[in-house]
Amino acid sequence: MLAEHLELIEAIGLNLFFLFIFGFIGLSIHDVMNKNDVPKNGKIVVYLVLFLGCAGFIAKGLIQFVLESQGIG
Repeated sequence: MLAEHLELIEAIGLNLFFLFIFGFIGLSIHDVMNKNDVPKNGKIVVYLVLFLGCAGFIAKGLIQFVLESQGIG
């Protein structure tokens, strides 16, 4: 049974890995910005860039899921 679902398990594991990596990146950026007294506008820009990078991975996953469910990929 495990061999039948190996591809699904790998996909879920990879997505969780990306989730943890983005979380750790966000925490480390937050820590560095607090220690260096970054202005509010700078924090907004940094978090926006981090969010857009994360949103790109989410969009890629959704597009890939839709295309594969239609039999195109």
